[in-house]
Amino acid sequence: MSVVYLGCFSSGLLHEMLRSTKTGDSKSTWKVLIMDKVTIKIMSYSCKMAEITEEGVSLVEDIYRRRQPLPTMDAIYFIQPTKENVIILLSDMSGRAPLYKKAFVFFSSPISKELVNYIKKDTTVLTRIGALREMNLEYFAIDSQGFITDNERALEELFGDEESSRKGDACLNVMATRVATVFASLRELPFVRYRAAKSSLDANTMTTFRDLVPTKLAAGVWNCLVKYKSTIPNFPQTETCELLIVDRSIDQIAPVIHEWTYDAMCHDLLGMDGNKYVQEVPSKTGGPPEKKEVLLEDHDPIWLELRHAHIADASERLHEKMTNFLSKNKAAQIHHNSRDGGELSTRDLQKMVQALPQYSEQIDKLSLHVEIAGKINKIIRDLGLKDVGQLEQDLVFGDAGTKELINFLRTKQDATRESKLRLLMIYAAIYSDKFEGDKGLKLMQLAQLTPEDMNAVNNMRLLEGSSDAKKTSSSPFSLKFDVHKKKHAARKDRSGEEETTWQLSRFYPMIEELIEKLSKGELAKNEYPCMNDPSPTFHGTSNPASIRSSQAPPVHSMRQRRTPTWARPRNSDDGYSSDSILRHASSDFKKMGQRIFVFIIGGATRSELRVCHKLTTRLKREIVLGSSSLDDPPQFITKLKLLTAHELSLDDLQI
Repeated sequence: MSVVYLGCFSSGLLHEMLRSTKTGDSKSTWKVLIMDKVTIKIMSYSCKMAEITEEGVSLVEDIYRRRQPLPTMDAIYFIQPTKENVIILLSDMSGRAPLYKKAFVFFSSPISKELVNYIKKDTTVLTRIGALREMNLEYFAIDSQGFITDNERALEELFGDEESSRKGDACLNVMATRVATVFASLRELPFVRYRAAKSSLDANTMTTFRDLVPTKLAAGVWNCLVKYKSTIPNFPQTETCELLIVDRSIDQIAPVIHEWTYDAMCHDLLGMDGNKYVQEVPSKTGGPPEKKEVLLEDHDPIWLELRHAHIADASERLHEKMTNFLSKNKAAQIHHNSRDGGELSTRDLQKMVQALPQYSEQIDKLSLHVEIAGKINKIIRDLGLKDVGQLEQDLVFGDAGTKELINFLRTKQDATRESKLRLLMIYAAIYSDKFEGDKGLKLMQLAQLTPEDMNAVNNMRLLEGSSDAKKTSSSPFSLKFDVHKKKHAARKDRSGEEETTWQLSRFYPMIEELIEKLSKGELAKNEYPCMNDPSPTFHGTSNPASIRSSQAPPVHSMRQRRTPTWARPRNSDDGYSSDSILRHASSDFKKMGQRIFVFIIGGATRSELRVCHKLTTRLKREIVLGSSSLDDPPQFITKLKLLTAHELSLDDLQI
């Protein structure tokens, strides 16, 4: 199948919506665009203001605010199908003096029959409606292969220590509707698989609300899809792809461990607001440096090439690019010669580029990324993050334990509070039994954690599920680390190669193994059942595979050791590096198999998004990651603190 990327697809649908009002001579007619809080956000994720203006929109309005009448202009309403929105729409367009000439109404998700009938009752409004359509676009495209449902409080509402089924069900209902619109807009019908409740695997385990979260979401999504089959034109009647629904409990380490790629480091260490980075540029008047806001996004070819590269690799490649540019520039050569041909530092290179009289867009981008990489490397040095990262990796792979952690906490007095907190969270996820009683408290006191930080560490237990289930579970995805077994994993490196240069890149998120097993048909059906019970002939679900899945080898450590393919040099042929993906896009992507969607309830990480890009090329199937939110470690830790902090809000708590 040919690939249509999710981000491009949602943007295309929105442009189509804005253009659909053009009729006859109306090409030159300006329009008003009216949205609610959710649809404004959907639009902002997919379209820039300049693009909206190009489509003939002169004014963007909030449906809940008082608006000036513009009776000579048409209005496009892109709104959620709520009763409140419909009442406001009818109020705008009814009576002798409607606010707008004509209303073109587009709903972000399916509208109920009751609300449709409510609109039909008002005959004066009906004649003034130019279109009434369901866009089925209530997801937020964060990447060409990633989306979120924007349920920022999902972790708190679904996994908090005071279980509230009313709040939880309301959260899951919104999430299910939004996930389903992804499939409605792409005209895909998935096999819906989900992590089974532990009580269904072990009769002695008590069922809790949080244990049923993936099951409930899967049922909600499936109910929406069943309706789509009979209500959406050209919606497939047989399954075309696979959806796997899991929650944050499958991997508690990925959200807090340091991920050493350029993209992850930017968001983890620089305190960026979304994809916005504030750059200092030389003043044109000779005064102090001016601040300029830039977006790190897919339109930037350097960002696209380097975002998934290890920070050390990204820094080297930026240095090469800058050196190559300067070697071709006479002014730079003169400056270089005046320094007796000594090796240029990154800072020297940046100063020289800024001194050049003329900039091209390419050099603007290059100097931007040199500045960012320089800042990141300085923070890594200043905070001693290489030592922290090494211990994190060693803990995860079974090469370090309690002794090494205590030694670090005693000898590295200058380690930041956040570094120590993240180390203890990783330790708590691996050795949860050692945090029972005073043992965990003594470790946290040794680390000099604040009560709030201790709360975050203790709240890891809320993502573990039942302790009985953990003791009896032999699942290859168990988060328990068996200290009595060998430290090293039984499975050899997949590539058979030696460890590569980037030592801090061994870690991989658990969804990597889940996706690979799903693609091969080796995902155990009792642990990951299917809502629509696929037939044995469906891709990868043959009987031998399901038999193999029940004979999975025991796991000796949290992560089996493997060659970190994503940190290989860029001439690697595993198709992972960004330039490799771009290079093979035209040929390989046309031969893609059926899509795999993975949805993580409770927040996804940048390492998980990276894995989906890597596996897309390796498996020759487009892997799309969805989640309730995309969280960098500081955000995730703040949300974890909220699981037991009832009187606080996200704004009150920062790590």
